[in-house]
Amino acid sequence: MLTVMGEGLVDVLSGGISAPKTYVGGSPLNVSVALARLGHPVTFVSRYGDDGPGNKIRDYLTANSVREALGPDELPTSTARGTLDPAGTATYDFDFSWKLPEISAFESALKDAQLVHTGSIACVVEPGATTVLRAVETAHPHATITYDPNIRPTFVSNHAEAVAQAERFVKLSDVVRTSDNDLDWLYPRRSVADSARAWREMGPAVVTVTHGSRGASGFVAAGEVTVPSRVVEVADNVGSGDTFMAALISGIADRELIGASKREQLRQLTTEALEQIVDFAVRAAAVTVSRSGANPPFRHEVR
Repeated sequence: MLTVMGEGLVDVLSGGISAPKTYVGGSPLNVSVALARLGHPVTFVSRYGDDGPGNKIRDYLTANSVREALGPDELPTSTARGTLDPAGTATYDFDFSWKLPEISAFESALKDAQLVHTGSIACVVEPGATTVLRAVETAHPHATITYDPNIRPTFVSNHAEAVAQAERFVKLSDVVRTSDNDLDWLYPRRSVADSARAWREMGPAVVTVTHGSRGASGFVAAGEVTVPSRVVEVADNVGSGDTFMAALISGIADRELIGASKREQLRQLTTEALEQIVDFAVRAAAVTVSRSGANPPFRHEVR
């Protein structure tokens, strides 16, 4: 079983002359749905309110066969209002609440998981971020840990602390996906490749970096790979990184390399295997950018 922890919210996207469109989203939620569509059993640990937007989230998760560890709470459902630029990239304004109950409320979702994924706003906004970090520490002895910082500067008041928080999660992780924009923001005085190498030296077996239309790169002990992007007609870029993350996890799970007992085997991943996994993730992300909103592919759609 795979467990994903993090925010679920409702996106209201505007752009061009068309009316705003509403989508269920949030980076970790997108990862959980993408994993389910790729054929993996997923439990999602998150929060949303007992309100109209919350009902949309619940119905969307149910429709995509994602199990939930928690039900709605008393707070309003988080929302993000996004504006698309001509290239299809969204910028967001958030109305966000992030608080989780004690770990005992979702302990079984951690104990039963062979892999635990987290990332994005859930790892920086308190009080929930502290709970997420403790949950990852709890799962680390038995589960593979995956992480995507998905930096949102809107939620960062202290750059140095944001770097330190990202590195706390990196040091606990086995697999990391980040973007060149994330690494440029976190470490503006060094190259993206050097930052990725530095993260891999902190502990992860695999670090990958997405470069938008320029594809993706991957870093393991055996070496480094670069995979070009696929040429598609872009609807927007919403959820493309989340799809890449899910497909990266899927590729590793397909090779039976998840669970703490497989940690050493994962560290021995060859560059050939890494290239195949990253290529699968690039192809999956290409499907997502070809259609509006965070709408990840089913496995049969990844070509």
